[in-house]
Amino acid sequence: MIESTITAKGQTTLPAVVRESLLIEPGDKVRYVIQDNGVLILPVRPVGHLRGILKYDGPPATLEDMERAI
Repeated sequence: MIESTITAKGQTTLPAVVRESLLIEPGDKVRYVIQDNGVLILPVRPVGHLRGILKYDGPPATLEDMERAI
C-alpha cells in the first residue's frame, strides 16, 4: 500500500511509484474522479497525444469521401 501525507495547505506529493505508473512528469496534470469508495487519479493527456495511435495504410480520404461518410 502506498501512502502520502497531506500538508496544511491540502497538498501532497504523489509518490514516485505512482508517477511512474501513470507516466507523468513535472508539469503534467492529473484529474481526480470522486467515487463512492474513494478517488481515482488519472493522467490528463492532450489530444495531440493520440496522434498516430490508429494506423491506416490506405490512400488518404478525399473531401468527397468525408462528406459521403457524414
